[in-house]
Amino acid sequence: MARYYADTYALVEILRGNPSYEKYANEELVTSEFNLLELAYALTRDYGREKAVGILKIVRAFVTIVQPVDKDYVEASTLRIELKKQSRNLSLIDTLGYILAKRLKIPFLTGDREFRELEGVEYVK
Repeated sequence: MARYYADTYALVEILRGNPSYEKYANEELVTSEFNLLELAYALTRDYGREKAVGILKIVRAFVTIVQPVDKDYVEASTLRIELKKQSRNLSLIDTLGYILAKRLKIPFLTGDREFRELEGVEYVK
């Protein structure tokens, strides 16, 4: 079983049943509480409060939550500053997930085109 850091984009697509993400539903997925916050927003917006809570409970059962450390926050901030200079507009949550994946030495799974050419990214649309 392979291990991937699933960003919010990937989690949403897995939950939607996107065929391109089908194989990842059976892999070991890692994410952060910050990605779950973004996921909660999307779920609440699309399905309402009650369903969002139920779906988040299911997601927590099949993903491993990783806890960032202060160095991760600084690295994510540095990366965001560098990428902004290249006109890549990524959130701090996005860059933090990427930094966590690098620290864990696992692929960063996303469909966000801003990450497409970065090292260690498994870009799936």
